[in-house]
Amino acid sequence: MDIPKRKLGKTGVEVTILGLGGEGILRTYGYEKEAYDLINRAIDLGINYFESARAYSGSESYYGRSLRERRTEIFLTSKSHARSKQGALLHLQETLRNMKTDHLDLWQVHDVRTEEDVEEILGPSGALEAFVEAKGNGLVRFIGVTGHHDPLITKQCLHQFDFDTVLIPINPAEPAYKSYLTEVIPLANNKGMGIVGMKVYFRGLAAKLPWFETMEPFFRFALSQPITTAVIGCDDLEQVEENVRLAGSFSPLTEKETQELIRKVSPFAREFMYYKP
Repeated sequence: MDIPKRKLGKTGVEVTILGLGGEGILRTYGYEKEAYDLINRAIDLGINYFESARAYSGSESYYGRSLRERRTEIFLTSKSHARSKQGALLHLQETLRNMKTDHLDLWQVHDVRTEEDVEEILGPSGALEAFVEAKGNGLVRFIGVTGHHDPLITKQCLHQFDFDTVLIPINPAEPAYKSYLTEVIPLANNKGMGIVGMKVYFRGLAAKLPWFETMEPFFRFALSQPITTAVIGCDDLEQVEENVRLAGSFSPLTEKETQELIRKVSPFAREFMYYKP
């Protein structure tokens, strides 16, 4: 089953609407065989967007052991949570070494939470200088930013620098609590950015809602928004295959279905979005 593709904003690159996230089994140590099988199965099934981060345990090294000659088949991303130029450059050296590649397709400023973060990252000798330098040297093709906690902080980042992509939570709890859907997506689209969705299943908490027997409504909700791709971490091959099935059969939610899903989830929104301060 073919996975539909969308353009990643002004990068012009077409990526699958489903990406493999760096969570799940990839955010561990000591599961080399399982990670190898999962990454390669994802490629076999047609996924071409793959994500990691310097902060994700052994994830980058798993990619380095798994990709080998398949590196050219995919769009490979990682992130740095460093706030200084020097720290970010050191992270990039580690990332490239771990992933056994000479470049990243996308390198992202990771988890910008506060105004102090913004000032440090975008200020003199801040991490952003490393990102711009790395792009100029051909070590990364595109620069992104990720926001997990406060959409207004993410908006500040987008106003102050011309990022290529933004990674944000996309799920039906958003409208009830500090919504990235209304605060960030319109600005990002106006700037022609690639928008990558995460937390589609609320870090797995969606499974605790007894009236949902499948994650399909949440997947359809995310991809019904004006985003490029949704990255989902997987624990095993079965989850990869199920998500690929959802991507291959994707159809947008109707407005009625969207509002009904939001209504059902809204009483739990604060609990599900606990990772926002």
